[in-house]
Amino acid sequence: MQNLAGIYRAASRLWSRAGPLPVAVLCLGLAGCETATYYTQAAAGQLGILAAREPIHRVIAAEGTDAALQRRLRLVQSIRGYASGELKLPVGDAYGDYVKLDRDYPLWNVLAAPEFSLDPKRWCYPIAGCASYRGYFDKEDAVAKGRQLSGEGYDVYLGPVPAYSTLGWFDDPVLSSFVNWPEDRLAGLLFHELAHRRVYIAGDTKFNESFATAVSRLALPDWRRRQGMTGPAPDRTAQARAVRRLMRTARGQLEDLYGSGLDEEVMRARKEVVLARLRACYREMSAAWPNPERYRAYIEKTNNATLALAAEYQSRVPAFEELYRRSAGWEDFYARVEQLSKRDKEARGQALDALEAVAQVSSRKVTGPSFNSETCMSAANRPQATGDSWARARSTK
Repeated sequence: MQNLAGIYRAASRLWSRAGPLPVAVLCLGLAGCETATYYTQAAAGQLGILAAREPIHRVIAAEGTDAALQRRLRLVQSIRGYASGELKLPVGDAYGDYVKLDRDYPLWNVLAAPEFSLDPKRWCYPIAGCASYRGYFDKEDAVAKGRQLSGEGYDVYLGPVPAYSTLGWFDDPVLSSFVNWPEDRLAGLLFHELAHRRVYIAGDTKFNESFATAVSRLALPDWRRRQGMTGPAPDRTAQARAVRRLMRTARGQLEDLYGSGLDEEVMRARKEVVLARLRACYREMSAAWPNPERYRAYIEKTNNATLALAAEYQSRVPAFEELYRRSAGWEDFYARVEQLSKRDKEARGQALDALEAVAQVSSRKVTGPSFNSETCMSAANRPQATGDSWARARSTK
């Protein structure tokens, strides 16, 4: 999930020392009034959440607390204990408080990528470095930013953010936006967010998110066993992996297209063919699933921005999983990740590439869903699937 520590740190300092009016006066120093306005809303939104916190033990003990919420908050306490004791994560006072929001989500996320690129637009912040997202506490502000970027020719993703991490700068509370999630999904979320408190590199979203995703994915099977849980989680995991493979195949086709040197009209037509095929393949793949709607809305609005987002959160996960397999437990794993984090970005990338190559060889030995995303998506490259756009593309080569 989002990591906004540097943003809030800078915004909170400006807010607490100068107040909202002087913050606006600092526009020129912060590269424009939009930036000052952004920090102001970030500080106000974060401070509003902090002011609404209530200790979980008090919420549980309160006479008016719903029994279902009491059970959920007790589950959170158990998850925190597991994260601290078994996963060796720095829990501290994180998720020891509860906040009932006055809206469905605390934040709205804006991501953007150029029309013919899978490299996301990046925004740079003091302390946190550069990140491939812009988070807004007010949905209308996010919508306005999305419209602006669309008008500039970007592919845009706008979506709700149920949870985020401030990396220990604040003690993040449990929010009403996610407290009622299924038990294993709730545990996975907290493991993910707490992992950010253990290792975080300013300016390397792909490293940070893939590491946290790997921690969550690696931890959940043992946590489920200890909870005596059986049932749909393995199926959901297989489905998520199938969706990731499908999106990875689509990304590969689009990367080839965008690097082809074809004229923009041809690339635009072929891009739509690839995305249409992605949606058709998902419908075919998910037809027999108990819940085929699980990823449908996301797939239906897939564009360069959403594909870039998926890559930021998932692309390095196999490498971190391979690193864990080589480690002697969680502490050794974190030590190895921390060693990686101290290398320069190019050296980190090379080390992760080597780990991923080994992971890919291992994954071929594991039986997975019968659906072949590459076979399904290959229809996007056949002449009969692309019609005139394919003929035009061939004629321009």
